[in-house]
Amino acid sequence: MRRLEFRMSERGPATAPSHDSSPESPSAPTTAPLKAARRTSLLVTFVLGGLTALPPLSMDMYLPALPQVTDALHSPAATIQLTLTACLAGMALGQLVIGPMSDKWGRRRPLLVGMVVYVLATAICALAPTAELLISFRLLQGLAGAAGVVIARAVVRDLYDGDEMARFFSTLMLISGAAPIVAPLIGGQVLRFADWRGVFVVLTGVGTVLTLMVWRGLGETLPPERRHTGGVGSALRTMRGLLGDRVFTGYTLTGGFAFAVLFSYISASPFVVQEIYGASPQTFSLLFGLNSVGLILVGQINGKLLVGRVRLDKVLAVGLAVVLSSAVSLLLMATGVFGEVGLIPIATALFVLMSAMGIVLPNTNAQALMRTPHAAGSASALLGTSSFLVGAIASPLVGIAGEDTAVPMALVQLVCAVLSASCFLALCRPWQKREAQTAPAPAGD
Repeated sequence: MRRLEFRMSERGPATAPSHDSSPESPSAPTTAPLKAARRTSLLVTFVLGGLTALPPLSMDMYLPALPQVTDALHSPAATIQLTLTACLAGMALGQLVIGPMSDKWGRRRPLLVGMVVYVLATAICALAPTAELLISFRLLQGLAGAAGVVIARAVVRDLYDGDEMARFFSTLMLISGAAPIVAPLIGGQVLRFADWRGVFVVLTGVGTVLTLMVWRGLGETLPPERRHTGGVGSALRTMRGLLGDRVFTGYTLTGGFAFAVLFSYISASPFVVQEIYGASPQTFSLLFGLNSVGLILVGQINGKLLVGRVRLDKVLAVGLAVVLSSAVSLLLMATGVFGEVGLIPIATALFVLMSAMGIVLPNTNAQALMRTPHAAGSASALLGTSSFLVGAIASPLVGIAGEDTAVPMALVQLVCAVLSASCFLALCRPWQKREAQTAPAPAGD
């Protein structure tokens, strides 16, 4: 398959002309290029979707194996939990390094290097004889895997703009949103035929396939004339300039705190649903899958029906309002304001809250990246790092009051939802019409 190259003038998938394109029509010769462009767009969608799905696959496929790892490596559970923390920290910090690198050297080279290192680190994880070595290479796995998610967002910014970019982010959620559903299931099935090392063998295979797809199917999307020069100092100045843009910072914080709501749910829901409300593991798996499906479906409604017809800020405001309302309802139910409630009301509120993320997350990413065509890699790094770090801080707080109440989860979610909405109103100021959609480029770039 010939490597595909993209012209920077292309901002979205090609669409068929409205006039007749029959063989007798003068426009007939354009039919083949149009079909090729659609195939290209489909291939890019799968490649970028796979790259953004890599972090949840790396985290969630491994979860069912944690008890086995604890026994096999003769380490306490707290030590083995550090393998998750190391991978998450690597994914957060790696984006800060790889994002600016992609602005300087282009998207393709840093992405390929990152994917190769990811494959090697994951293979070594499968062979790790001690917990300390496993933790070290999980950190390296996260650092390298960050290349996929941060550069995927930057490539979307290179190829798309405006409403088309928001639509594409919603489409990516169809792929990346399915990863948390299937990853634990895949991990559980692998453990039926192999031990915990088999999970890393499968992840090594997934990384290898993605690396080959990038090498053969994703061309460079950032031409040399749009790349940045300079070293670390230039990258820091670029990031400082981005953070100095009030509106970009507003969307970044809005998305980061919304992502913390999501992380709080992922961390606390197994305990809340099973231990407090008495659901079986099978019931929890079903509810977790339904919530993920709700997020995906609303994301598709956002991309197919709302974007282009309703102003993005209005759609985002509605999504944040739904998240806030759901968080308030969860807190009121958890504190007993409505009396003793069962699993169904709690599960319903969680479903509505998670579904609303299908509006909030793609639109905050799109709105932030619309302002940064001059530094999409650095902007993507700030978006990803802020989300992971805020989420990692919020996650441990959901269990701070022990195992007998769902109040901490609901309270953390409400506080993060309030902060997200406050940043949107105070910094993005959606009632103001912004003539210029891009932030000024940092001096010296």
